[in-house]
Amino acid sequence: MRKSLFALAAVAATLAAGAARAETATYAVEPTHTFATFEISHFGAAVNRGRFDKKEGTVELDKAAKTGKVDITFQIASINTGVPPFDKHLQSADIFDAAKYPTAKFVGDKFVFEGDKLVSVTGELTIKGKSQPATFKANQFACYQSPMLKREVCGGDFETTIDRTQFGVDYGVQFGMPKNVRIVAQIEAVKQ
Repeated sequence: MRKSLFALAAVAATLAAGAARAETATYAVEPTHTFATFEISHFGAAVNRGRFDKKEGTVELDKAAKTGKVDITFQIASINTGVPPFDKHLQSADIFDAAKYPTAKFVGDKFVFEGDKLVSVTGELTIKGKSQPATFKANQFACYQSPMLKREVCGGDFETTIDRTQFGVDYGVQFGMPKNVRIVAQIEAVKQ
């Protein structure tokens, strides 16, 4: 009986020590270093590109447990292609319908690591009120002590390709424009 109690106490102490080491930190998305850009072929002749300038969100990361969650929202009305008439068309009911669906959102809670290297984040991407699974591959990811902010910052460069018609964004398909859109997301977030 006494050995069992000692063994149980040892297991509890080990679990408590492990729980103390595993710590989820919360990071606020830093908007001047965070963008989601998109690219779509324009009839095979050129590539249309744009980004969303207004965004907000949080990242939760437990580096020891290799788990996390990202929750980021982009304002559709902040779309910026560098061509104001094109921006207005993208915001219209033809394409994103910003009046009815003012935001796009990604919530990812499956972080995949190879060793200490983050390789992907999987979750749900929501555009025009429709949610679909999406996996963003990490091209690079790092955490560093910011010399300007005097706090830890984590960030990376991620990409995925989606079929826009799964979200009801099918303008131009009937003219021969492709369904596939490449999304490149760069994100930096500051530890709170």
